[in-house]
Amino acid sequence: MPSASLRLWDPLVRLFHLSIASVFVANYFFNEAGDDWHVWLGYYAMGWLSLRIVWGFIGPRSARWADFWPTPARLLAHGRSLIAGRPEHRLGHSPIGGLVMILMMLALSTLGLSGWAMEEVDALWGADWPLQVHETAADGLLVLVCIHVAAALFESILVRDNLPLSMLTGRRRRLPDDAAR
Repeated sequence: MPSASLRLWDPLVRLFHLSIASVFVANYFFNEAGDDWHVWLGYYAMGWLSLRIVWGFIGPRSARWADFWPTPARLLAHGRSLIAGRPEHRLGHSPIGGLVMILMMLALSTLGLSGWAMEEVDALWGADWPLQVHETAADGLLVLVCIHVAAALFESILVRDNLPLSMLTGRRRRLPDDAAR
């Protein structure tokens, strides 16, 4: 008889998620741009992002890019299942969730590169564009985070499972359509 829950998210993915979420909240809402905490937390986030990118190639199935890369066919099938009221229930990210995750990682990369340019590159001699890019990327990431949280709650209702809790515990409730794992 299969257990009532199954392992979904490995510890590295969960620590990445918690670390990046914490750094984003701290740097967006509480730390002044350019102060020591803001800068060091930015470097910390870039370290985690680099590790997560590598983990997408060597980590367990639910962490791998190949498992959830949002191809046009996957996005179309997932969108159709949502419109039809039959949400696709699967382990790991949905195709739309994978797309939002990749967009958040791109915004985070942009934040890191523009933040580094503002602090470290003397050749820019006070140019304003790195700050403008940095602020735009931060605001764009905030929008994506709001979409991510709303979608996780919405999909939790659709698939009758607490997806945010699964990111904290690493486990997800086994549903009847899950194959024994």
